[in-house]
Order: sequence, then C-alpha cells, then structure tokens
Amino acid sequence: MANNKSSKKRILVAERNRLHNRTYKSAVRTLLKRAFTAVSAYSQEPGEAAKAAVQSSVNAAFSKIDKAVKVGVLHRNTGANQKSRLSAAVKKAVEPAQA
Repeated sequence: MANNKSSKKRILVAERNRLHNRTYKSAVRTLLKRAFTAVSAYSQEPGEAAKAAVQSSVNAAFSKIDKAVKVGVLHRNTGANQKSRLSAAVKKAVEPAQA
C-alpha cells in the first residue's frame, strides 16, 4: 500500500489510465471482430452491399487501431500486425470474387 502522498496519487492516475486503455482495447477488439465477420459474410455471398459493409467496417477498425497507437494504448508493431491481418483477410475474400 502507498505510504506517501505522491505514490497515492500515482495509484489513482494508474487506475484512471488502466480504465481508459481498457476502453480502447475493447473497442479495437470489437471492431476487428465486426470486420472479420463482415469479410466472412462477403466471402459467403459476394455483393455490392456486402462489399460496402466490409469497406466501412475495415475503415472503422483501421481508424480505431491508429488512434490507439497514437494515444499509446497499443504498441505500433501490434497495431501494424492487426491491420496487416485484417488487410490479408479482406484481400483473400475480395480477390477471388473479382477473378
């Protein structure tokens, strides 16, 4: 347990930051899951509406990942890895449909 005033303040700040970081991480996970679901739905039934859903969900996920990296919630390599995984899944689903 903290014994002096500054360490008590640090505990409060750390808890506040932990909660803030948790909301970012949760949002990133949710948007990634939503994007992967849209990609699998598009691969099952390709169409313009499904393609638009994939594009919007991917854009939202990319945006949230970039913001999480900028704020410092995620390491930049982690963000790049997640974006790369998502891009690969989108490319794999969209390319065969066009060919």
